[in-house]
Amino acid sequence: VQLQASGGGLVQAGGSLRLSCAASGRTFGSSVMGWFRQAPGKEREFVAAISWSGARTYYADSVKGRFTIARDNAENTVYLQMNSLKPDDTAVYYCSADPSGSLYYDYNYNYWGQGTQVTVSS
Repeated sequence: VQLQASGGGLVQAGGSLRLSCAASGRTFGSSVMGWFRQAPGKEREFVAAISWSGARTYYADSVKGRFTIARDNAENTVYLQMNSLKPDDTAVYYCSADPSGSLYYDYNYNYWGQGTQVTVSS
């Protein structure tokens, strides 16, 4: 089972990036999928999550209104559209899947991608 995150890069403040996370080895069509991030010297934090159907989405207050999570179950892929990026959004972003408890806590997730670096310059 593998989650492959991509789409990170360097962008100026106010810009946009779209992260993708492709799953292989099993289907996650019935699982919650999420995104977390970890900035240098900080704990990994929740960014966004999406229900198995895509009908429900959840966001950290810090990204609400700027980031959008979506999924394509036919492609076994989850996306994170990030707009109006700020320097504080600079972090390694990780996709995750299949939490066994609250979707807001990283320790509940059973599957993780390798992370993709997002750097926002001021």
